[in-house]
This record gives sequence, structure tokens and C-alpha cells, in this order.
Amino acid sequence: MDRKKHWEQIYGTKSPEEVSWYAPVPEVSLGFIEDSGIPKTAKILDIGGGDSFLVDHLLHLGYQDISVLDISETAIERAKARLGEQAKKVKWIVEDIANFQPDIQYDFWHDRAAFHFLTDEKEISDYVKIVGNHVVKEGFLVIGTFSEKGPEKCSGIQIQQYSDSSMTNLFKDCFKRIKCIYTDHETPAGNIQNFVFCSFRKV
Repeated sequence: MDRKKHWEQIYGTKSPEEVSWYAPVPEVSLGFIEDSGIPKTAKILDIGGGDSFLVDHLLHLGYQDISVLDISETAIERAKARLGEQAKKVKWIVEDIANFQPDIQYDFWHDRAAFHFLTDEKEISDYVKIVGNHVVKEGFLVIGTFSEKGPEKCSGIQIQQYSDSSMTNLFKDCFKRIKCIYTDHETPAGNIQNFVFCSFRKV
């Protein structure tokens, strides 16, 4: 499957309120960021951010160094249009996370529901290595994926489910777990999706 083509079509044909991951206030992610205590100058990277509203809230809270990565240029252009002049304060990266090779390290790496689309063992392994190499020592990693009680597919694509233990085991070489939580997300269609979110600290 052409992953980029698939997501360009999704974002080109559906409004923000029509996609299953729509969340005007991403409370779980914001909670993890607040709990970390990172300064407003911290380098934050949002993986698969697309046209989600996390960046809006981070800007409103005063964070000054935000990067948003998404495979879909359409999604990023929609976010930029929504933010207007505020969009100039954000670094926008159009890239497939499976191919991403950043040239800097981040203080806070956030990924809500992008990682679970990687189902190939090499891509998963490469992702783990990229995060390990590009989060600063004592930096934070927060990942949210469908849990083992969640859906097996999203937007017609098979995903990889995780538990708190399988997620922790995957990143254990470079990261120490802080906490994992399970949470339900209600889609605009009224369906309930169970997620597992885990936060880690780089050792």
C-alpha cells in the first residue's frame, strides 16, 4: 500500500470532525506534557500530528519550540490554515516517520496513534532506534496506541495493538517507564476506542 497516498486521500476527503481521532481538547496528551514539567523553551516533537489540535493548545500555553510531523502534506496545510499567523511559530515536517532522520534531539517526543500503524518488525525496530537516538538524556517519550482491547484497524489499515507491558518492553533499552494508563476515546460516530498511553524518561 502507498501509505502517503492513502493519508492524502483521507485528509483530502474528510473534515477534521469526521475522522475517528478527532479531539478538540487532547486532554490525555496535555496531561502528560504538564506532568513532565518541561520548560516552555523545550523542544517538542508531535509525531503524526496532522491537523490535530494539540499544537493549538501548546501555543496557547506558551511553548516556543514545537515541531509537527505528518506523512500528509494536506493535513499539515489544513493545520497551518487554521492557525493563521500562529503557524509561523511551528516547524512543520512532511515525512513518513518510518523514514524520518532528524538532525536534532528533542526534549519531548509525543506520538498519539501514529506508531501503531507500523506493523513491519523492521519499521518498528527502526522507530525505537530513532527515538533512542533523538531524545535528549532525561528527555521524555509519550506514546499512545490502540490497546489489546481496542480496534484492530483504523482508516482501513491494520494496526499493531499494545499493552502497557509490551510497550514498556519495546523501549526498555533506552527509556525508563514513568506510567501507563488506559483510556477510552469516543469517535465522532459514537464508537469507543480503548488506548494505552505510556510515558517514559530517557536514561
